[in-house]
Amino acid sequence: MPENRHITIIPQLLDQLSGLTIADSLKLLAGKFPGQVTFSSSFGSEDQVISDHIFSNQIQISVFTLDTGRLFPETYSLWNSTREKYEATIRAYLPDSRLLEPFLEEKGPNAFYESVTNRKTCCHIRKVEPLQRALKGQAVWVTGLRSAHSPERGDLQQVEWDDTNKIIKYHPLFHWTTPQVMEYLHARNVPYNPLHDKGFISIGCAPCTRAVKEGENFRAGRWWWEDAEKKECGLHTHST
Repeated sequence: MPENRHITIIPQLLDQLSGLTIADSLKLLAGKFPGQVTFSSSFGSEDQVISDHIFSNQIQISVFTLDTGRLFPETYSLWNSTREKYEATIRAYLPDSRLLEPFLEEKGPNAFYESVTNRKTCCHIRKVEPLQRALKGQAVWVTGLRSAHSPERGDLQQVEWDDTNKIIKYHPLFHWTTPQVMEYLHARNVPYNPLHDKGFISIGCAPCTRAVKEGENFRAGRWWWEDAEKKECGLHTHST
């Protein structure tokens, strides 16, 4: 489907998806864009909810993850248990060694602590560039993004056009709260990262994630040494 057609169909999709269950909304997208709908999972709590819908209902949506090489051991264990529970295929995209190796040689393995520029370069190499490869040839990108995740996300829509990646994005849990997400996981016995029970709410790379203290915004555990307004890795930063 031509790019301009993707853009103009968004109001129609918003109308068609309104009121549907998550499973039915994912089935609708899979039917409209056969073989061109993909879901990116980082194995966070939201992603496990969406994975459960896709795998339990055998919805024809491909699932991939970005293996940055710096994930928590608990995340890798959850990746494995998710594959086993659903007998699922989850494709992995890794950083391009031609980009990562020179960066590490010049800056060192922990350069992201030294400046926002270094941190964003690291995120680009480990996340953004692999994501671009993962989205190539796809029409719809399903994400676990929620409006409460960061200040920049409050003005987005549940269905939007990502002009950077030239793709439709759909956020099925956009209006869900954290208690709703955890209630679903417990009710359905869906495996989730045990770090969530230790104060880790938003889980990314191990060196860049800490538990959230009482009274802190739940996003405070990511890149805690930076200004709150700069806390995006680049995956969901784009013009719409």
